[in-house]
Amino acid sequence: MPTSEAAAIAAELRTAMGELTRRVTHEDRIPLTQVAVLGALDRNGAMTTSDLAVDQRVRPQSMARAVGLLMEQDLITRRAHPTDGRKSLVELSDAGRAALEEERGRRAGWLARAIESELTDEERALLARSAAMLKRLAAR
Repeated sequence: MPTSEAAAIAAELRTAMGELTRRVTHEDRIPLTQVAVLGALDRNGAMTTSDLAVDQRVRPQSMARAVGLLMEQDLITRRAHPTDGRKSLVELSDAGRAALEEERGRRAGWLARAIESELTDEERALLARSAAMLKRLAAR
C-alpha cells in the first residue's frame, strides 16, 4: 500500500499529465492513436499488427482498425513477413515518416515555447531532471 504522500503525488502527477496531454493534443493534426502507431513503427521498425497491439496495449481488433486507417492515408505499407507466410509486417512509408516528423515538430515546438516563456532557468533544470524520472516510472 503506497504511503499517503506517494498517493497524493501520484494523483497530482496524473492530473497534471492529463492536462498537459490534452493541451498538446490541441496541436495535433493526426489522431493520437494513429500517431502512437507511427511512433512505434519509427522506434521499432516493421512490426506485425499483433505486435503493435501488444506494444500499444490495445486489442488486436482496435489495432487492425488503426492500421487500416493509416494504410488508407498511405502513411504505412504492408509487406510479407520474411519467415512466416501467414503474417505480414507494417512499416512507415516515406509519407508516414514525414507526417510523424511534422507532428512531433508541432507538438515539441508548442511545448518548447511554453517551457521557455513560463519557466525560470531553475524550473527548466528541474523539469529536465524530472523527464528522466518520468521515463523510469513509465518503464516500470
